[in-house]
Amino acid sequence: MSLPVAVLDYGGGNVHSCHKALVRAGMDARIISAPAELEGTHGLVVPGQGHFRQVMEAFDASGFRAPLLQAAADGTPVLGICVGMQMLLNGSEEAPGVAGLGLLPGTVKRFAPQAGAKKVPHMGWNSIDKVGDSPLLRNLFCPAYTYFVHSYYVPLDVEADAGAITEYGVPFWSVLSHGNLHATQFHPEKSGEVGLAILRRFKEGVLGG
Repeated sequence: MSLPVAVLDYGGGNVHSCHKALVRAGMDARIISAPAELEGTHGLVVPGQGHFRQVMEAFDASGFRAPLLQAAADGTPVLGICVGMQMLLNGSEEAPGVAGLGLLPGTVKRFAPQAGAKKVPHMGWNSIDKVGDSPLLRNLFCPAYTYFVHSYYVPLDVEADAGAITEYGVPFWSVLSHGNLHATQFHPEKSGEVGLAILRRFKEGVLGG
């Protein structure tokens, strides 16, 4: 039986598309809009899209910060998606002075415009190349292609046990696993069979369901 996983609906994420993808991957995914509803769930999914300041303000206003930090400290699996990945860090160049969740030390960086080269935002399909043995990528053939839409990235100086690297002018973490923290910069729900395979691995290799 699949263990229930909470999709945090705090007003700043692509919640319903994410929820549908998790269900397609075989999870008992539940959209949770209040901290009191978290009881009985065994994993937390943090979607996110938009400006870092607005996302973090919405997240803090929702009351989810303290219970998420406690759950992470207790070893509950956490999966951040897109800006939800960036939220795991201390902060972002997109909103100086705005505190991220601080679960992963580091600062989200902005792609530097390059004359005649890469356009910002990074939008479309790009490859992911495995580094180490992330449970999100176990036995997944790489390089694989996933769908990105972002102007900011998690740099490689952010510590991770394993993950995947993508190149877009600079190399950055496109998948990251560190202890019970997991994240993807791309949108699994928009990444076809590869995205679905990664979500299934979260279910089987992380949640154990």
